[in-house]
Amino acid sequence: MASATITSKGQVTVPKEIREKLNLKPGDKVEFIPDGDRKVTLYAKNLPVEALKGFLPRPKRAATIEEMNEAIARGAAGE
Repeated sequence: MASATITSKGQVTVPKEIREKLNLKPGDKVEFIPDGDRKVTLYAKNLPVEALKGFLPRPKRAATIEEMNEAIARGAAGE
């Protein structure tokens, strides 16, 4: 856990241990996602798509082309 202080201009310095963990460098972007009344998740927007490998659990079975097409059609229809 790390903490920081908000300045009078509403700015916060991301603690060094967090910058290192997220590999944040000057100029990198971060995103704040509200998660309830008193909690916010910070996401580093500097990660390549390859870094997401393994983020989601593997499905029990692979979807068929037909299932993928049906899901795309449902999404396009707003379901």
